[in-house]
Amino acid sequence: MTAWVLHVDLDQFIAAVEVLRHPELAGRPVVVGGRGDPTERGVVSTASYEARAFGVSSGLPLRVAVRRCPDAVFLPVDAAHYAAASAQVMEALRATGAVVQTLGWDEAFLGVDTDDPEAYAEGVRASVLAATRLHCSVGIGDNKLRAKIATGFAKPRGVFRLTRDNWFAVMADRPTDALWGVGRKTAKRLAGLGIGTVEQLARADPAVLADRLGPTMGPWYQRLARGVGDAVVDAAAYQARSHSRETTFQTDLEDWSRVETEVRRLSRQVCRDLADEGRPAVRVALKVRYAPFDTHTRSVTLGASTTDPALIEQAAVGLIDRFDHDRAVRLLGVRAEMAPPGSAVGG
Repeated sequence: MTAWVLHVDLDQFIAAVEVLRHPELAGRPVVVGGRGDPTERGVVSTASYEARAFGVSSGLPLRVAVRRCPDAVFLPVDAAHYAAASAQVMEALRATGAVVQTLGWDEAFLGVDTDDPEAYAEGVRASVLAATRLHCSVGIGDNKLRAKIATGFAKPRGVFRLTRDNWFAVMADRPTDALWGVGRKTAKRLAGLGIGTVEQLARADPAVLADRLGPTMGPWYQRLARGVGDAVVDAAAYQARSHSRETTFQTDLEDWSRVETEVRRLSRQVCRDLADEGRPAVRVALKVRYAPFDTHTRSVTLGASTTDPALIEQAAVGLIDRFDHDRAVRLLGVRAEMAPPGSAVGG
């Protein structure tokens, strides 16, 4: 038997869950985001493949989405419903006998021992479909990085294997942001160094990467380009690293006393989330999006880990002074980063 890592990713998860709830929407462009009203401010949480064909994608403003796809059906976000569907998916994955490491609502790594990973992956797909009526795609790899990237080639409703043997045959000519862990900003910095493809990054001078991107991150990006990654699938339950709440205002806030009121409200919501999980906060961040769409974030490390709502609220409010009060505010968000599970509450 050979050890393999499988990456399972639900196809258009949120949209698919909504179609199960509303079968009449099957085959139609569906967009989920905000309160489901494209005339309001808000962003797309997910879009069905039919909507994506019109250029609608996650993070796109709803008002832009409706211009690109005026015939789309817009639905409000229902997080509790998606969490329940996710729990069913993860239960189905565990029932396969694999070691399951949950990554979020709609994806997980599986650790399996098999001589036929494709057959195993197809069995996983069939098990999930039978248990939940949801389709998924499965990437097969000899580590997590390759399995995760393989899933992109498997979509939709497919299976794809990516290992040391075919890594460069598949990835060499692809742009650097095709790598899991390389975003658009990093890809732009790499392009400034004359590095545009995965193969160029893999063959770049390590000293130059360390000098220009940092002694830790430079070599790490090169390891990604070579397909090097962790192969251990941890069955420990998924633990969120933070809780956040945010609000997009339909009318820009120009009165910063109102900004403070809203920050306090969001802080209290975050504190309730922390209380539900029973874990203390160690850091608090405040996100401000100015009109029209300029986003800044400031954060502060707490003196000691705490679950005290007053201290967390005070930290969030204290960050307000680090923003430009002469500008109107479109969105506010408060995030509390949590201590690892089992950590003692300080202070």
